[in-house]
Amino acid sequence: MSNKTFFITGANSGFGLAIATAASAAGHAVIGTVRSKAARAALADSLPGVATVLCDVTEFARIPDVVAAVEQAHGPVDVLINNAGYGHEGVLEEAPLDEMRRQFDVNVFGAVAVAKAFLPRFRQRRAGFIVNVTSMGGMITMPGIASYCGSKFALQGISEVMRAEMAPFGVYVTALCPGSFRTDWAGRSMVRTQRSIADYDALFDPIRTARQEKSGKQLGDPAKLAEAVLTLVGSDNPPPQLLLGSDALDMVSRRIERLQSEIDLWAPLTVSTDG
Repeated sequence: MSNKTFFITGANSGFGLAIATAASAAGHAVIGTVRSKAARAALADSLPGVATVLCDVTEFARIPDVVAAVEQAHGPVDVLINNAGYGHEGVLEEAPLDEMRRQFDVNVFGAVAVAKAFLPRFRQRRAGFIVNVTSMGGMITMPGIASYCGSKFALQGISEVMRAEMAPFGVYVTALCPGSFRTDWAGRSMVRTQRSIADYDALFDPIRTARQEKSGKQLGDPAKLAEAVLTLVGSDNPPPQLLLGSDALDMVSRRIERLQSEIDLWAPLTVSTDG
């Protein structure tokens, strides 16, 4: 793959930092967004070759100006890694609606706002690659992360439409669907709703405890994910979505099998509504 210019949101930690590290080491130019001056300084110290930009993806109106300034300073961006996001954990009945709104603002509307700032540029250049980081949680669900799964399901669907709309212009779009990796997603980065309804204790408390105990010990290696992303970006025929991690492969495959069984079981009722 020839050297490219990457624009990575949320580049100071987790997958964003791993991808920025790998892309920079491979000789690519990298611009990484961060939300604070402290994060900017930390990223500059750890990856001095990476250009840093202050950008909160929920400041929707500001994003086109950020992108314009980046391309004016660094030239055309070839690859957008839409990575900024976080996890929310909480039983749906217990969690305030404002927490779900914030989850969607960052994980969905923030990602879409950044993509929309690049779409006309990629379309006009007839080139570009957008990687929207979703999750296996955009294809499966589990109790306690309704807001997170909902946001990732939404971004998954938007990514597929974006891919179809941009394909005539030579622009690739892939949803990256990682399983469990050794990042801070389940640790300091996760927002957790306080428990309040005892009826959910038996269902949810073991899930929360297990997630906290597993944090930092997951099978997935962020550095290997970053190398996989570079392989993806170098592909001439990238997939609509790419699962990463054996747990993602297993859980999504089993969900597809269950879904097909449910469709088959209810097929007579499904087709009974045709006039």
